[in-house]
Amino acid sequence: MNAPSNASTAATGPAAEPHAWSCACCSPGAWPRRRFLAAAAAWTALPHLAVAQTGAQTAQGVPSIAYESVRDPVRLPADAYFGECSGVAVNSHGHVFVLSRGNTSGPAYAAAAAQLFEFAPDGRFVREIGKHLYAWSFAHSVKIDRHDNIWVTDKGSDMVIKFTPEGRVAMVFGRKQEAADEDTGPLKHPNPPLPAEPGRFRQVTDVAWDTNDNAYISDGYINSRVAKVDKDGNWLKSWGDRGTGPGQFHTPHSIALDAQNRVYVADRSNRRIQVFDTEGQFLRQFTIDVPVPPGARAAIGNVPDEAAIAAGTFAPGSPWAICISPGPNPVLYSADAYPGRIYKLTLDGQVLGVLGESGKQLRQFGWIHQMACPAENTLFVAELLNWRVQKLVLRA
Repeated sequence: MNAPSNASTAATGPAAEPHAWSCACCSPGAWPRRRFLAAAAAWTALPHLAVAQTGAQTAQGVPSIAYESVRDPVRLPADAYFGECSGVAVNSHGHVFVLSRGNTSGPAYAAAAAQLFEFAPDGRFVREIGKHLYAWSFAHSVKIDRHDNIWVTDKGSDMVIKFTPEGRVAMVFGRKQEAADEDTGPLKHPNPPLPAEPGRFRQVTDVAWDTNDNAYISDGYINSRVAKVDKDGNWLKSWGDRGTGPGQFHTPHSIALDAQNRVYVADRSNRRIQVFDTEGQFLRQFTIDVPVPPGARAAIGNVPDEAAIAAGTFAPGSPWAICISPGPNPVLYSADAYPGRIYKLTLDGQVLGVLGESGKQLRQFGWIHQMACPAENTLFVAELLNWRVQKLVLRA
C-alpha cells in the first residue's frame, strides 16, 4: 500500500492493522537532520502561505485550514488571573474547565502553582474547584470523563485527582512527597530511570478512558509508561519504559482513546504518536512530517537548531497535545511547540490540514499544552506562554 505523502507510519508483529506499513525513514531518530533540512529547502522555494487562507496548500499538498479565534471565550472575575494555562476540557453541558499555573504560593522557584476554574458555555465564570487542595503543586492537565467527573494530573505532586461533577474529591492516585521527609525535593532524572512502581507516579502527565471506564494514565517525564486502573481505582497494569522502540516512550505527554478503545500516546521526545490496544499491545505508530515555512518563528528563544530538533521536544510535528473528536467521523488533532501549529489527521495518521503559527496575537500560539475538541471543527487550546485559552472555529 502506498504511504501517505505527509505522514510516516509503521507497525510490527501480528497486531499490525491491515492499513499499516513500514518504512526505514520513519523509525525513531530518523527525522532529525536529513529530513528537516530537506523539508526546509522545499519550503524555501515557495511563497509564504497564510495559514488562514482557504484552499492554500503546503509543499506536500496539505491544506491550510481557515479558522477564527473567538474573542474572550472565558472570563475570569476582576481579581483573578491565569498563570500558564496547562489544561483545558469541556464537559457534556458545554462547560469549560481551565487548569492554570496561577495563585502561586511560596518562593519564586518551587512555588505551588495550580488552580482549576469552571466557566459556563457563554464564558461566564462559575467557580474555582479544589481551592487549597493538598495535591496542588504544578498543574499539568485536566480531562472530563463521560460521566462529567473532572480529572486533574499534577506533575509537581505526582498525583491524579478525580473530582465529582459537584467538585468533591472522589479518588486520588499516587502520593505526594512528605513535607517532613529530609529527602523531599525535586525528582531526579536518572538515565536509565529508576524502576517504576505500581500506584506511584513520577511527573505524571495525562489521563483518558475506554468505554468500560478504565483509566489510562501517561506517566510521564521520569517514568516512561502508561498505567491502567479500573473504574473502582484498582491498579491493573502498566506498560512501557524509556527507549525509542515500539512500546517504549520518552516523555509520554498526552493520551487519548478512540471509540474502538485504541490508545493513542503522544510520545513527545520521540516525535511520534503510538497506538495500542487496551492491554498495551503495540498496533502502529506515525509521525507528522509537514515542512516548516520559511521565516517560521519560535514562540520563545531561538529557532531550534539541529541538536534541539534531534532531542525531539521542539522538532516540527512533535506532539505536545492530542485530542480525538467525537461522532461518527472522528479526527485526531495534534499540536507542536515549533513552528507552533495544529495538525488535523485521520486516525491512521494521514495529515488532512494544518493551521496556526507561533506568536502572541489571536490565532497564534505560544506552546499549546493541551487541547479539547468537543466537535470536529471546534477546538479549545490552552497555552503556556500566552497565559490563555483560545476557542478556535475551523471552517470545514
